[in-house]
Amino acid sequence: MTAHQSTLTYVFAVCGPPGPEAEALGGLSGVAPPAPVRTLAAGPLTAVVQDVPAADYAEEALRERLSDRAELERCARAHHEVITASMAAAPTVPLPLATLYRGEERAREALRAREESLLTALGRITGRVEWGVKVYALAGQPAAAASSPGAAAASGRAYLEQLRSRQRGREERQGAALRAAERVDTVVRGLAVAARRLRPHGAEVTGPRRTHVLNAAYLVDRGRERQLRAALASLRRDDASVEIELSGPWAPYSFADGGTAP
Repeated sequence: MTAHQSTLTYVFAVCGPPGPEAEALGGLSGVAPPAPVRTLAAGPLTAVVQDVPAADYAEEALRERLSDRAELERCARAHHEVITASMAAAPTVPLPLATLYRGEERAREALRAREESLLTALGRITGRVEWGVKVYALAGQPAAAASSPGAAAASGRAYLEQLRSRQRGREERQGAALRAAERVDTVVRGLAVAARRLRPHGAEVTGPRRTHVLNAAYLVDRGRERQLRAALASLRRDDASVEIELSGPWAPYSFADGGTAP
């Protein structure tokens, strides 16, 4: 990728033959207005693309651009907006942020090289959407402060036993939360056609009062949202020791290249 080229081809996603809803793509800003977002035929596949200035999206310029938090967020939101609009027009395989080629022909060549896997992915996600499920273990109540000098001066043995008791309590809560997370995963996998475990978030994201024990994505047939919500509501009623979050429906980002069948 070289900066002397006037434009590069940014590919947002790959879809099948788009329907009339694809006309709405032309009204989107994409990542580099005013160039229109458009479709590009590539054999049995259709790419959703935009011409972007090479001076702004060549390797070094792009690295600098995406190192700026505000610019990264703008690009990510624009990328997601285009993919969401494409999903309304046809089954869509999202591509990673900043998928760039040196012109239309290079983009077509790249899609031809991946044609079989992309067609398989399109077949897998057609009529389906991604849902995210997170399960958190809730922290126990903080220990009460000592109410008298005598309590503060408890014996060393009693103090150590108190520490061991707290540790056992933490381990028991963690074990119970992990078992609850596995129950949640088993139930949701029963409604899904594919699932993928993702890396849990750390305390810098979740905060100190809860621990992330399940972060998973599920590929679910459209029309099963009510069953999914009802199943999670039942799990919440059965176990108040964990917090269960549902997000979606999303474009099937986690299943563009596969996923584990339940």
